[in-house]
Amino acid sequence: MKFTDGFWQLRPGVTALYAQQAYDIEQTDATADGPGLVVTAPTAVITKRGDTLNRPVLTVTLSSPLEGVVRVRIAHHEGGRRHGGFDLPGAVAGGAGTASVDADGGVLRTGSLTARVAPGAPWSLSFESEGRRLTGSGHKAQGYVRLAAGAQVDPGIVGNARAAETAATPDAFVHEQLDLAVGELVYGLGERFGPLVKNGQTVDIWNADGGTSSEQAYKNVPFHLSSRGYGVLVNDPGHVSYEIGSETVERVQFSVPGEVLEYFVFAGPTPKDVLDRYTALTGRPPVVPAWSYGLWLSTSFTTDYDEQTVTSFIDEMARRELPVSVFHFDCFWMREFNWCDFEWDARVFPDPEGMLARLHDKDLRVCVWINPYIGQRSPLFREAADQGYLVTRPDGSVWQWDLWQAGMGLVDFTNPDATAWYQGHLRRLMAQGVDCFKTDFGERIPVDVEWFDGADPSRMHNLYTQLYNAAVHEVLVASRGEGDAVLFARSATAGGQTMPVHWGGDSTSTFASMAETLRGGLSLALSGFAYWSHDIGGFEGTPDAGVYKRWTAFGLLGSHSRFHGSQSYRVPWAFDEEAVEVTRVFTRLKMRLMPYLFQRGVEAARTGVPLMRPMVLEFPDDPATAYLDRQYMLGPDLLVAPVFTESGEVEFYLPAGTWTSLFTGESVEGGRWVRETHGFTSIPLYARPGAVLPWGAREDRPDYDYLDGLTLRVFPGGTGTAEVLVTTPDGRSATFTADRDDVTR
Repeated sequence: MKFTDGFWQLRPGVTALYAQQAYDIEQTDATADGPGLVVTAPTAVITKRGDTLNRPVLTVTLSSPLEGVVRVRIAHHEGGRRHGGFDLPGAVAGGAGTASVDADGGVLRTGSLTARVAPGAPWSLSFESEGRRLTGSGHKAQGYVRLAAGAQVDPGIVGNARAAETAATPDAFVHEQLDLAVGELVYGLGERFGPLVKNGQTVDIWNADGGTSSEQAYKNVPFHLSSRGYGVLVNDPGHVSYEIGSETVERVQFSVPGEVLEYFVFAGPTPKDVLDRYTALTGRPPVVPAWSYGLWLSTSFTTDYDEQTVTSFIDEMARRELPVSVFHFDCFWMREFNWCDFEWDARVFPDPEGMLARLHDKDLRVCVWINPYIGQRSPLFREAADQGYLVTRPDGSVWQWDLWQAGMGLVDFTNPDATAWYQGHLRRLMAQGVDCFKTDFGERIPVDVEWFDGADPSRMHNLYTQLYNAAVHEVLVASRGEGDAVLFARSATAGGQTMPVHWGGDSTSTFASMAETLRGGLSLALSGFAYWSHDIGGFEGTPDAGVYKRWTAFGLLGSHSRFHGSQSYRVPWAFDEEAVEVTRVFTRLKMRLMPYLFQRGVEAARTGVPLMRPMVLEFPDDPATAYLDRQYMLGPDLLVAPVFTESGEVEFYLPAGTWTSLFTGESVEGGRWVRETHGFTSIPLYARPGAVLPWGAREDRPDYDYLDGLTLRVFPGGTGTAEVLVTTPDGRSATFTADRDDVTR
């Protein structure tokens, strides 16, 4: 949200008070994280005792919850309204920093990161690492802002929500501005479908069901990563508004409504180091089951289907030697208007237990669609309403609306009994034979409501998805075990990476939407999410054969791959025979890559580094990678450049060194842009210089013994030996050594 009118003035109706000086700095052991600093920052420079009267101050507290991480808390009124923070499972008891105060000011040290508060005026808070200034908060950076009625600011997509939330009082905000160095670039902030580099953008952290072709996002994460080797998380699940070099062009501004703002700064020096620390604090992703990496085939959304339809798809995939691992039943496995009642529509699925057993006999896992809403026609609606399991309005009536499902109510996951009730229905489905759930929706969460536990409605808007997915994930873990639990979720916020997998929402069936989908995945990867998927071919509309085939190649070169659409089936023979061959080539390729891919998942659980990586994450010292958002690294050693044209023309960048095509075996010198033309059964897929790829022996399934028949493929451009670790789906592991000297092909 923009509060200023140019460099000197505020917008009409806006008043602002800024931290002007560090009047006093105290070392304390009484912060939430142990040792820290407490700074009294008056909103005017104090020159005499009388200046201390009738003068607001900002209280700024610095501490460290984890080595290499600084917590900054800015409070106008400590007892005032705040949305609270995210769960921080990695916070260290007693803190991880040391604090000191002397004539030069206050210093908090934690690992390689130092926060320094200069005494007196002007206000100066800086963050340094290994003697290098990363960023800082200076004059007019920390501010307390009030909006009078009719203030001329644009509240963005949360305007109506805020009006409902704070109708009784004027709006109040706290903001911070951190310096941007010359050439510094900002990434992250969730799954955003616009440019990968966020400089110049206004971003609202507010989950919304807006499709991939808009500025809105299903997965909003108030975490950004800087090209200068640090990251920042705003510790507020409510609405966070960002101006990234867009209002004050030399700074990143983030603001929250209320009286308190809290944020964390994460040290690098590399982007991977930042993600390591960020996910260490907010939660690591688990290892997901090997079977989930295989191809997921869906009924699609509004198509007509029954068991015969499903069986015909699966049998035809098998006849054409197209490996399928998971079959997904979308919404209409339940009767229309009944979503959710968790009951199979008996008109088309009269024998669900038998059908699920027959699917298991075909060596398939089964996923079913659910959402957190209970339609009024559902037999469960009255039960949930009577038991107090649905979110209510302030007058005590059940909150309902007609968007999506007629008269639907919203399950209140702040009520433990409601959560247990919802989970009971999931357990019943799992007892029937369901293996996993697609947790759709969770974004359109109202703020003019009351929650069972008294939670702030604005806090719950973004955080609702966390409770929803956690309720489902908990059932899967309890039933299947940690290593066999997987979701297919759409909405998320900070911490959602602990409950994978997430998919990219409702794209259209075009090359442009394919490109924006990729941008969303790369942005989410830089927000701490290790696994990601999308609807191959696009969701809305029906792709032409060219889009479908190009998207298939892209979709099968990621962590998770699903054919899904809205009005049409997405089986490959519905497009043309070449689409069948494209599916066969890339599905089999992915199965051969499973020893490599699964190991990347094991490493993600340890480091938080995603499987699908923006080029800048793997090559941060190569300035040519900074803006690249039409290609990516799949793990550390494979470069993928999806083809966004039917003609097959594609342009991509190869960093320095000798790169080798997995399709042709030809080696190409990098440090330059490359133009190629590809048929539908190939794609720019290059092995990194000196890469050693563990190559699996099977191409019919993802969950096999990777050590049985394993081959090491050694590529040119490296020297010396390389160690390759391979972990099997059952947890066995082995380390292999490969000599990379004198390798030419």
